[in-house]
Amino acid sequence: MRCPLAPSGLLMALLAGCATPSADPPAQPPMAAPIAWQSPVPWVAAQPADHLDKGRWWAVFGDAQLDALISEAERSSPTLAIVAARLKQAQAGTQFARGALLPRVDASLHSARQATSANRPAASAGTQATSTLQNDTTLATSVSYELDLFGRIAYDTAAATAGERQARADLANARLLLAADLAAAYFALRQVDAEIAVVAQSIEAQSRTVELLGTRHDRGAASALDALQQQAQLDGTRTQLAMLQRQRPLVEHALATLSGQPASGFRVPAEAAWRLAPPAVPPALPAEALQRRPDIASAQQAVAAANAQIGVARAAFYPSLVLRANAGYQSRQLSALFDGPSLLWSLGLDTVQTVFDGGRNQARLAGARAAHEAASATYRLTVLRALQEAEDALSSLHALAQAAQAAQAAEASAAKALDIAQARYAGGLASHLEVLTAQQALLSSRRQAAQINGQQLATSVLLVKALGGGWQAETL
Repeated sequence: MRCPLAPSGLLMALLAGCATPSADPPAQPPMAAPIAWQSPVPWVAAQPADHLDKGRWWAVFGDAQLDALISEAERSSPTLAIVAARLKQAQAGTQFARGALLPRVDASLHSARQATSANRPAASAGTQATSTLQNDTTLATSVSYELDLFGRIAYDTAAATAGERQARADLANARLLLAADLAAAYFALRQVDAEIAVVAQSIEAQSRTVELLGTRHDRGAASALDALQQQAQLDGTRTQLAMLQRQRPLVEHALATLSGQPASGFRVPAEAAWRLAPPAVPPALPAEALQRRPDIASAQQAVAAANAQIGVARAAFYPSLVLRANAGYQSRQLSALFDGPSLLWSLGLDTVQTVFDGGRNQARLAGARAAHEAASATYRLTVLRALQEAEDALSSLHALAQAAQAAQAAEASAAKALDIAQARYAGGLASHLEVLTAQQALLSSRRQAAQINGQQLATSVLLVKALGGGWQAETL
């Protein structure tokens, strides 16, 4: 059912991240927000919740092999290692930027023994320069501090902080995508296992049918056409089995790479009778589940970083002011280095104002504004894609649930038909060919049910990705 009063605030809440009160950025055009999910699952108003833990959402499937594979992937995946290293790099960048908010203190020690040239120009006319040999020892400390009157350092720090938050969201997104891709590949592998088992049984049943029709043809009770048609069906089924057997190692190799293991030594034992019920989606899925998507948080932080860069570019139009203080000791004799007459010091203010730069500052500001517009558009696109993915997954799950019910009914009917055929054959009212035909129909229904079950599980994973994690109450 639909929510009759579904609000339109979700998309606007998501797009609120584009609001940039500082640095006077360009205004963002409004976007039309959806009033309801198109799928039968309603939604309600939400607040940003990308900070919530994504949780071990895969545990809801209750498969120990899947749990072990994802745990190994989180430990060994090179993809996660790469993104984690980028987060460390962003953290270092933030620390570096924040260092400019504090004074800089330097200490220096200079010690030399030097000789002057006797042939150097004399200090005054009519005098002759002489060569001197002396020591020079200087111990000094300097302190410098830039007065951030126009916000350059503050904006630069804000950009670095937003970049770090973006890198953190990228790491969360990488973990989510890795677990989702691995789960989807695992369910694809299990679907192939189930199909291989059913197709193998179909080949056995069709082989018996071919033998029976061959015997009946030899006795004149069946036409050659019937025998050839059944043989063609058997050959086609064997072709399907060969293609499935080709597909299985490819999926297995993908699982190996996703879990950070070499494909050559990776094996997942087949489970022919494997079938897993997909997790139930609550009838009123809250909208804040969508807000947990880390890629949305990453795009939002990219907008914040681009906005801060506008402030950095604007601050370049104003002068930089740096306070400097120096103090130390200088002496030609080391023993007198700390005497009163050896003291030296200075205190001053350095001011630099760009007078003419050929339009470089203006170009830098224009580039920063364009980068902000691009980041804002990327943010909007991320939100729209998130809504589309959620809609796709919800509507697909709804359709697959109906298909699964129909497939179960078809399988049950085929099983009853086989029971009747076997009873008729036992009573001498039907031939063994009728039993084999009913058996093939049952196996076909089972294969279709296995395919739908695999699609349901894979689509459940897609919904997890679309919502930024599981939808269990304890993770919302």
